[in-house]
Amino acid sequence: MSAILIVDDDRNITRLVRGYLEQAGFTVLIAHTRSEAWHCLRRAALACLVLDLGLPDGDGWDMTRQIRGDRQLGALPVIMLTARVEESDRIIGLELGADDYIVKPFNPREVVARVKALLRRRELDRHPAQQQLQAGDLRLDIGQRVAYAGDTPIDLTPTEFQLLHILMEHPGYTFTRDDLLDKTLGYSYEGAGRTLDTHIKNLRHKIEPDPKRPSYIITVHRVGYRFHSEPLQSGARRAPKG
Repeated sequence: MSAILIVDDDRNITRLVRGYLEQAGFTVLIAHTRSEAWHCLRRAALACLVLDLGLPDGDGWDMTRQIRGDRQLGALPVIMLTARVEESDRIIGLELGADDYIVKPFNPREVVARVKALLRRRELDRHPAQQQLQAGDLRLDIGQRVAYAGDTPIDLTPTEFQLLHILMEHPGYTFTRDDLLDKTLGYSYEGAGRTLDTHIKNLRHKIEPDPKRPSYIITVHRVGYRFHSEPLQSGARRAPKG
């Protein structure tokens, strides 16, 4: 059975979260440093990583960047756990590829709920209704979990892939922010709309010919987003970002 890895140098926090996750039926591994975490990442079958940003031998931001650039670990769901409350920190974490972001102090039940939501999404992704989705030169291979601009792969985080999958599967349909939050994160909470907007911004930078004038993912003012199956404007596509 795949395990949940909790990485935090605060042993009280790791004990608390571990207890709640084990009570929910999960196998849990603990690491208190970045080096211990990498040991677990390389040797254990993991379903999800709950990662503190402030570690004694490095920060969680760099670790997230390395995970997303790793061929074997790149699709691992990552939840950042941090005492940093600034909006800029949250945005940086999401831009680096975190799927979710929890600010300390927190209710450990919330951590359990968010882990379950991420794992539900991953399980649903393993049984897609369609294997290929196409819009212009943008193609989504559901089975392989890879997006392409023409023949060039686009490096998407798990949350970005899920967002694009949902939007491409329903072209022309306007999703509210709550709709997309429920389908991607599995829940909504105060401030989650800003998290969603950051994911959309990151996704646009990777798939849009001109991210400042999006032609695929369109904002519906005060409502949410919809997807156009054909770009609304012409222009050379940006080189995909990692």
